[in-house]
Amino acid sequence: MQKAIVVGAGIVGLATAAELCRRGYEAVVLEKETSIARHQTGRNSGVIHSGLYYVPGSRKATMCKVGATSMLEFAREHGVAHRVTGKLVVATGPEELPQLEVLAQRSVQNGVPVRRITADEAREYEPHVACLEALRVETTGIIDYPGVCEALAGEIRRFGGEIRFGQHFVAARSEAGGVAVETATDTWRADVLINCAGLYSDRVAAASGVEPSVRIVPFRGEYYELTEQASRLVNGLIYPVPDPRFPFLGVHLTAMIDGSVHAGPNAVLALSREGYTWSAVKPRELANALAWPGLWRLGAKHARPGLREIARSLSTRQFAGSLARLVPEITVDDIVRSAAGVRAQALNRDGSLVDDFAIEVAPSQVHVLNAPSPAATASLEIAKRISDIVQEAAR
Repeated sequence: MQKAIVVGAGIVGLATAAELCRRGYEAVVLEKETSIARHQTGRNSGVIHSGLYYVPGSRKATMCKVGATSMLEFAREHGVAHRVTGKLVVATGPEELPQLEVLAQRSVQNGVPVRRITADEAREYEPHVACLEALRVETTGIIDYPGVCEALAGEIRRFGGEIRFGQHFVAARSEAGGVAVETATDTWRADVLINCAGLYSDRVAAASGVEPSVRIVPFRGEYYELTEQASRLVNGLIYPVPDPRFPFLGVHLTAMIDGSVHAGPNAVLALSREGYTWSAVKPRELANALAWPGLWRLGAKHARPGLREIARSLSTRQFAGSLARLVPEITVDDIVRSAAGVRAQALNRDGSLVDDFAIEVAPSQVHVLNAPSPAATASLEIAKRISDIVQEAAR
């Protein structure tokens, strides 16, 4: 039996290990934390994306659309809490109508069922929403992603795989017949290493003898939650028309599985790879990000929107104002801070954001170097692709 080591117990790592187990591999997941899904997976907004936004033909577009279906099937099979709610993408000003039409056309190219509707029709779904026009996306849903991870962990163990916690990755090297992986406490040997380390994926690649062409730059996604009284203003999911220059979808409202309504995320540069607050600063990690020329080029290109994000991060009133564009009745008294997340965004040297899922292959190694949203939605499909790569390389 061939053996695979997977670094990272987020949803992509767990899905990959489970898929490899199903295909007859012995899979061991190495995780530095004491439990699964501690970072991106456990801190996202819990949305099953439809595949509306992504470049037609890209991995994001194809894997997200198929992944939304496979994720729902997995949830039903394993009893994971989920609900298909549908969502509205709303144009609140005339300047957003052209981009709304672009999204409508992209939905056709991506095979995502969408209807362009009037403001009155939009208010049939969300009585308190403000818009000129909207897109209604029926296939969007919400799900308990940590619950998905627990089910995947159960699958791994059922097939004889392992998840080992407290395993801080140090280095790896390809050698005759496979790969040797060093952690702070142990040495592991396997036929293949799969790097699903998320926020640290570029560093794991570099420590494995692979020089990544991109750098992971952490962006903190800051969330608020509506008060119990204000939660009645939102039935499902309400999104703005996204700015096409950025990978972020803008501050939106999401009715969660537990009945709460999350608002966000605002996006700012995190001052460490696990920088969930402004005070969470790691000088070496910050210096690593600032040394990458792509970050400075990105900042120069998008200085004004970046400053707006920072201002909104520091001002609850401004954050509430962004929500009020979608639902005018929301005020600063209706929101309270919630837990933040950090997005592992790969950035090219020229300052361009890596727009698609990115996977690099080396002898006995597979490195997932860009898997931000909608990676959770597409995780089962990403796992199948990685497993295909592993099997093709073994032939």
